[in-house]
Amino acid sequence: MNIELLRAYLDETYEVISATSGKEALELIEESLPDTILLDVMMPEMNGYQVCEILKNDQRTRFIPVIMVTALSGRNDWIAGIEAGADEFLTKPVNKLELLTRINSLLRLKDLHLDLIQERDKLNLQNRIRSVLTQIIPNLLRTLPPEQKSIAIHQMIDMVVDALLEDADAESNTIKYENVGDLCCQMINQLGGSFEVESTGNDEYTLKGLGCPWGIEEAKSNPILCTLTRGIFSRLITMSGQDVDVDTLGTMGNGDECCIFEITSLE
Repeated sequence: MNIELLRAYLDETYEVISATSGKEALELIEESLPDTILLDVMMPEMNGYQVCEILKNDQRTRFIPVIMVTALSGRNDWIAGIEAGADEFLTKPVNKLELLTRINSLLRLKDLHLDLIQERDKLNLQNRIRSVLTQIIPNLLRTLPPEQKSIAIHQMIDMVVDALLEDADAESNTIKYENVGDLCCQMINQLGGSFEVESTGNDEYTLKGLGCPWGIEEAKSNPILCTLTRGIFSRLITMSGQDVDVDTLGTMGNGDECCIFEITSLE
């Protein structure tokens, strides 16, 4: 009866998956990874506290909000829920407005948390790639003969693009993206750049950057990094299957006010 009541409250807004025991709940959660979990304390096989503790100790489910739904209202019961890792509590009989309000609040917090994780991962990626390219590579290139520098630069381009395109199709080595200007800006900005794209015609774009992904001072000291930027754009465009070319009109590494790259169609 409790499951049917909660489903009636939630079905209009959410997709609801229900379980009738702690063991079944853990199996379904493992399969579906829901956005929020409503967990009764009194369940067969294992109680809600035990299920909650298992979820909060699992790396895949630890940040899924858990709302304990219980008829228990004693202080020790609430403490047990907190110790198990519960995020919220609702007392039976459940009020519909209170239920929806708690869920919406927890979902907003979860989204903010995911945004923070993505931003952290993005910064880690930027710092990792910058460290290699701005500190190690320029010194390495100085020691290479001219015929090997081009090979080294292409290897660097491949390394950066592979790091950025973790979701690319590894077998066909292609990516699906209609607007290559947006694609180039999106990817270079993930490295810390500040580029904007302006469409100048069919499959033709101007990429303007006021923020260098490698750092302005680093680019001025090692203009080869500007060649790397152009190479990244070329590789991305090639992977997208577009028949276009990339020309360099200006770079901060060479003393220009901003970086400007022009993408033009070869058809």
